[in-house]
Amino acid sequence: MSEIDIRHVHSLPKAQARKAVEEAAAKLAERFGLDYAWEGDTLHFRRSGVDGRIALEPKLVHFTAKLGFFLSAMRGPIEHEIRRVLAERFT
Repeated sequence: MSEIDIRHVHSLPKAQARKAVEEAAAKLAERFGLDYAWEGDTLHFRRSGVDGRIALEPKLVHFTAKLGFFLSAMRGPIEHEIRRVLAERFT
């Protein structure tokens, strides 16, 4: 099992940051077939082979995910895409 842990600094107001996380989650869901739901300020997502969360904190978005065996082989491209989407939504 492989893990991804990304912290991305932002300066957006909370409502705007939450909208950006929602947009990023929708894009990742479309690309990787994820199901997701909010629990407080944390968006949890899952699909076969991946389980993770995006925690919205003041000035920080914290993305964590555990990848199963098959997706572990694609960790690099997955992490690259997540960083790209976060930079796009939070810059």
